[in-house]
Amino acid sequence: MSTSQNPAATEPLRLHVPEPSARPGQATDFSYLQLTPAGSVDKPALDVTAQQTMPMTRQLIRVLDDNGDAVGPWAADIDDEVLLRAMHAMLKTRAFDARMLIAQRQKKTSFYIQCTGEEAIAVGQTLALRDGDMQFPTYRQQGILIVKDVPLVSMMCQILSNAADPLKGRQLPIMYSYKDAGFFSISGNLTTQYIQAVGWAMASAIKGDTKIATAWVGDGATAEGDFHAALVFAHVYRAPVILNVVNNQWAISTFQAIAGGENTTFAARGAAYGIPSLRVDGNDLLAVYAASRWAAERARSNLGSTMIEWVTYRAGPHSTSDDPSKYRPADDAQHFPLGDPIDRLKAHLVKRGLWSDEQHETVRAELDAEVSRALKEAETHGLLGSDNRPGAADMFNDVYKELPDHLRRQRQQLGV
Repeated sequence: MSTSQNPAATEPLRLHVPEPSARPGQATDFSYLQLTPAGSVDKPALDVTAQQTMPMTRQLIRVLDDNGDAVGPWAADIDDEVLLRAMHAMLKTRAFDARMLIAQRQKKTSFYIQCTGEEAIAVGQTLALRDGDMQFPTYRQQGILIVKDVPLVSMMCQILSNAADPLKGRQLPIMYSYKDAGFFSISGNLTTQYIQAVGWAMASAIKGDTKIATAWVGDGATAEGDFHAALVFAHVYRAPVILNVVNNQWAISTFQAIAGGENTTFAARGAAYGIPSLRVDGNDLLAVYAASRWAAERARSNLGSTMIEWVTYRAGPHSTSDDPSKYRPADDAQHFPLGDPIDRLKAHLVKRGLWSDEQHETVRAELDAEVSRALKEAETHGLLGSDNRPGAADMFNDVYKELPDHLRRQRQQLGV
């Protein structure tokens, strides 16, 4: 009797549960990352097929080498002004994050999420887009707003949920909404922004417009159903949208392999759905800008969507409610092989004579002071728990053009 016919000779079934490469107290190990030398990945034509990009879903597009030089076919000319603007935006974003983290620890706000170590991705892509394009972000793309010079005080008042909160207390802290800046309202329900971005892009095409959309999720959110539904529509209708997956290795406390990143890449999912896909060094500002500009040009040329997996690392905790020392080695961020995005851009600019150590420190200090001044101004409108915050009457305003009778009665009962 064969093994297949003899139940007694069959081993019990068991599930495979992916584990991270290292846990607290163990040596940091990033050997699972599939890295590629800078400048070694070809730049395909805009009308490339998904099948043709399949090899690129395992390779890693990089422009900056270990010496700070821009090399390879993706090292297209970028105006010095753009590079300097990117540096300022990245430094300002980091200063903003640091100051708001302190504010949360001082109980001035209830919650905050940083993007430390990921600044190049949001900044680089935003610089590659046009005014009028719409971005559908997660809670870790505050760099978009920094690039677009959205007032810091406005952003801070939303975080503090005070009387000057532009959203009047209707969103959790850090869930901004700035339509005029092309920044769609952040959703706490993960991945809804993916299907919304694809729908917005389809509407733009239906209207015969020239505006494109971008969608953002983290590696963990790729396990949500909305992610896959969005890919189907993006592929079938060739929606003019850039589908970003920020693979920062951790979704709250679960390693990226739990979302399906073990022995494959998230970019491969896009190609499997028929969408040309890239895997890019997310800590290389020049690579981010080049890949984003390429994907945007594809979208505007009616060639459809592009998926980009950005390989980066979440240097800090998931949020102010998280303690990463409970689930990963404490020194992981210092050993991440793709380095720090600000340090890498700085080395490139210094080598080209566009920047210096002294200038770096001067600008960093100036931006830190600017952020501090903005926070002091924002605090004049109220802090967490103060009486200076949106009142009960605000929940009835700006919802309906004409307030329904039953809500009007409720407002009268409240006496507001």
